[in-house]
Amino acid sequence: MLRPTSVSELSQIQAALRRVARRRRRGRAWHGFWRGGLLGASVWGLSLALFKLMPIPTVVLWWTGALGIACAVIGFIVGGWRRPELAETARWVDVQLRLRERLSTALELAANADAGSWRDLVLQDALGQVAKIESKKLVPVRFPKVARWALGVLVVAVGLGFIPEYRSSAHQRRQADTKVIQEAGARMLELTKQELAQHPPVLDSTRKSLEALTELGTKLERVSLTRGEALKEVASATSRLQESLSGLGKNPALQKMTSAARSGRPAEDLQKRIEALQKQLAAQAEDPEALEDLQKQLEQIQQLAQSYAQQTGASAAAARQQLSNALNAFSQSALQAGLSLPQLDDAIAALAAANPDQFLKDITAALTDLDKLRALKDKLESLQAQAEKLGRDLAEQLQQGQVEAAADTLEKLAEKLQAANLSPEEMRAMLEELTKAQSPAGEYGDQIADLLKQAMEQMQQGDQGKGAQSLAAAAQELKDLLQQLGDAQSLLAGLDNLDHASQSISMGLGWGQCQSRGMSFNWFADAGGKGAGSSSTESGLADRPPEALAGDFEPTKIKGQISPGAPMPSITLKGVSIKGQSRVQYEEAATAAQTEAQAALSQEKIPRAYRNAVRDYFDDLKQ
Repeated sequence: MLRPTSVSELSQIQAALRRVARRRRRGRAWHGFWRGGLLGASVWGLSLALFKLMPIPTVVLWWTGALGIACAVIGFIVGGWRRPELAETARWVDVQLRLRERLSTALELAANADAGSWRDLVLQDALGQVAKIESKKLVPVRFPKVARWALGVLVVAVGLGFIPEYRSSAHQRRQADTKVIQEAGARMLELTKQELAQHPPVLDSTRKSLEALTELGTKLERVSLTRGEALKEVASATSRLQESLSGLGKNPALQKMTSAARSGRPAEDLQKRIEALQKQLAAQAEDPEALEDLQKQLEQIQQLAQSYAQQTGASAAAARQQLSNALNAFSQSALQAGLSLPQLDDAIAALAAANPDQFLKDITAALTDLDKLRALKDKLESLQAQAEKLGRDLAEQLQQGQVEAAADTLEKLAEKLQAANLSPEEMRAMLEELTKAQSPAGEYGDQIADLLKQAMEQMQQGDQGKGAQSLAAAAQELKDLLQQLGDAQSLLAGLDNLDHASQSISMGLGWGQCQSRGMSFNWFADAGGKGAGSSSTESGLADRPPEALAGDFEPTKIKGQISPGAPMPSITLKGVSIKGQSRVQYEEAATAAQTEAQAALSQEKIPRAYRNAVRDYFDDLKQ
């Protein structure tokens, strides 16, 4: 058994050795960190070098970078995982300080109960050597050699980051195509979701068609497709959507309604817009009819003001007096017309101060306001002209395709029939109106015409309640047709998005760089397009009569010799090239070929002289 003094000596020796053991453990962890760091930096640097030479995905760099950090951490943990034994530490210190195994011998004898007094002597001797143990000097903190290698590899890898990647032109084209396809898919997905949220379809077929569009948008956005594959997907979706639209177009009622919509008939809130414009105009001019004369007067004053600004001396005084007289006359006319132009007071003040520049500026501002009032008046007259075309009764509304107005009229008739005891004259007038509406109602389907006929019979039998119910049912039928028309518009919006995507992908341009060709105005397939150069308000070239084109397309205006039958040499184009048996429908293939040809035309791969012939060829194919 150890003496108390020997126990204290042994504790001091063990404490000193534990401090050294902790520093050795931390040192091994530090070395392990740098060894792992060297391995991770090598892996990351190698992947970066490969990335500079080969088109590997960028995500590989992120993964190898994370692997490099993980290697350093794992090296630190592995290096410091094992705790050094005191005996091992004692032997290591004996070697480092050349203590001739004093410490290791003391530890061994301390555990031997038979050592006797020799053990105490050894412990005392070892304790005397403990004072020489300085753990910081024995195990200093410094960068190991492997750290220099690891830092060197990191510096090389960072330097590689500044070197541009080598990519072939074919790879760059594929990358550009992928970016365009993903953008087209994202935009189509976003627009279709908006359409579904804002105008929920009432027909299952329409909802399924639009949901298929969202799936296509997701596929284009997330799946890597070539340009040809993406165009085939878009063409296939376009074909399916056109079939759905053609199915709706077979309904004669919808054709009637779309025909009315294309003719630019006034909207149902037309009267509200007219009233708003009338109020706005009346607040600034009580007599709008006088605006034209007032504008002419003000233009003459503007011409006088321009002349006045160039004159001096006596002639300037005479011109100022002439301007003053003209301005007074105009003020009287404006006052009679109830016209309010605040710039006139400023102009009078500028004229009194002999400031011709300011006077001219105020008159120009007043003339601008007057132009705006005249534009407002013209717009009001246009709306009033449209309002005159509105159907005055149920028959005219049905004939002109004003379905919403017709439904409102039927509901009013039903309420009138339900709420009050009608006089014989009122009942007769209502029956006459329904009789006149029988024939045009037949254009919207037999159901509506039958309901009107049924209502008339019930009214003649004195059953006004059931007659009102029949009229309300007819109104609901018209509203259902309106909802189906909304479905058709949603499909047209989808077709418009597909056409936009097809242009973007085929031409290799961003979504914002392509313009919509306004497919929403084609309505159903039998309506056809408006031709080149058409817009929402103008007719295209194909719509113009021959006599309207003759003046602008005389052959004498073209330089050179016209030879429409000249042979065209063959030109090799890069496009869709698929071996094996085709499973694509003819229309899809023609559409894809047409979009490829449009891309080639837009990118000037085809000589200008042959572009029209190429375009006509693919147009004929599609027909």
